[in-house]
Amino acid sequence: MIFKEVREGRPYPEHGLRQRDWAQVPPRPVRLDQLVTTKRQLALDVLLSEESTFYGDLFPHVVRWQGELYLEDGLHRALRCALQQRHALHARVFDLPDAQNRRS
Repeated sequence: MIFKEVREGRPYPEHGLRQRDWAQVPPRPVRLDQLVTTKRQLALDVLLSEESTFYGDLFPHVVRWQGELYLEDGLHRALRCALQQRHALHARVFDLPDAQNRRS
């Protein structure tokens, strides 16, 4: 198994981060087998494209919520990493507080 789990949709609440907010989150190594995907489908043409990150962030976006790491953006990059037989990738990880912690 490449990823910890494959899901469709985000189980966590909206975080409100924009692209420039993500740019402030420093990338760090993340193991692929710790990631839960939020997309079940990918486009083969995007996977095979060498320029797929030309207009976007070079680092995948991961949301840590309730102890899980959700791959929000970067499924194609993560799968490319796995196809190259690498077990980890550098990603921007945002810690999203639980709803009960937000009220405190």
